[in-house]
Amino acid sequence: MRERVVVGMSGGVDSSVTALLLKEQGYDVVGLFMRNWEESDENGACTADEDYADVVRVCGLLDIPYYTVDFSKQYMDRVFAHFLAEYRAGRTPNPDVLCNREIKFGPFKDYARRLGADYIATGHYCAVSHEGGVHRLLKPRDAAKDQTYFLNQLLQAQLEGVLFPLADLEKSEVRAIAQQHGLATARKKDSTGICFIGERNFRKFLREYLPAQPGKIVTLEGEEVGEHIGLMYYTLGQRRGLDLGGKKGEDGRWFVVRKDLVNNILYVSHGDERPLFSDGCTVEGVNFIPFPPEKKAFSCRAKMRYRQPEQGVRVERTGETSLTLYFDEPQRAVTEGQYAVLYDETQCLGGGVITSSFRNGG
Repeated sequence: MRERVVVGMSGGVDSSVTALLLKEQGYDVVGLFMRNWEESDENGACTADEDYADVVRVCGLLDIPYYTVDFSKQYMDRVFAHFLAEYRAGRTPNPDVLCNREIKFGPFKDYARRLGADYIATGHYCAVSHEGGVHRLLKPRDAAKDQTYFLNQLLQAQLEGVLFPLADLEKSEVRAIAQQHGLATARKKDSTGICFIGERNFRKFLREYLPAQPGKIVTLEGEEVGEHIGLMYYTLGQRRGLDLGGKKGEDGRWFVVRKDLVNNILYVSHGDERPLFSDGCTVEGVNFIPFPPEKKAFSCRAKMRYRQPEQGVRVERTGETSLTLYFDEPQRAVTEGQYAVLYDETQCLGGGVITSSFRNGG
């Protein structure tokens, strides 16, 4: 009997080609579409319905069965509630990471097993090894599309029985395969932005859930230069949307450098980016893949945000799930609430949430 693989079908080209490749490899493939968010976009269109229609087209062409499952309640309880709490606390969360741990490799995997799955598969650009009961998260061939950052919180039990068929493919090759086989998603635009928000106006979206509290915009020298519309709408290093043009002539640009939640003040700097740089950061909620290291201190590489080249760091373990990272070179706009993710030459070693950054070792 053929082994069954349940593929997480999103309606995009990556999951479509994932299903195609697995079928060509001889697996019994089943598509499973998740509804995690029930709401129309700014134009009144339900994007989930559009994506599901593409799943139906692709599965029909591949002649594989497909199902849909609604995880919107789990998403609201396990991901979105945390997302809002982080914004209330003045941090900038990354819900895509939590969605993978709490939904795609949690309830989704459990549901797939009820469909008789021997494996589950997704269209992530990453690789995995299963040797001796140890599961390692590996970098893909296409470094520009490496998505291990978003999977840094996966536990060993969640990585077990997982396949990533796109590990050895470039994005251009994936699109070419889709086009060669006439898949409806071959030219579909990649989704951008936060998974449940999509490309809608972020400030407008957030305002529906959190009341805005306007306040002062102040320089580090104490000069009041404007008014912000609510601290939650700004992130460290942000240049646009400050409405401070012309305050100090045309030379240089304004940057967000700090948020004071107690006094509801947004601190900015003009032209001088030095206040944005830090020498290290503290990290909590660390998940090591596959296991915690034996050494309390070691060197490796890290990303403090997704679209960033790996940076050299020295790591000191300060607790079971906490770290302090010391950067080889000062880093710009290290943001509380984002994930610091560790790497060696070939694999993702896990990661955790950035809780603070510091200058000069303090």
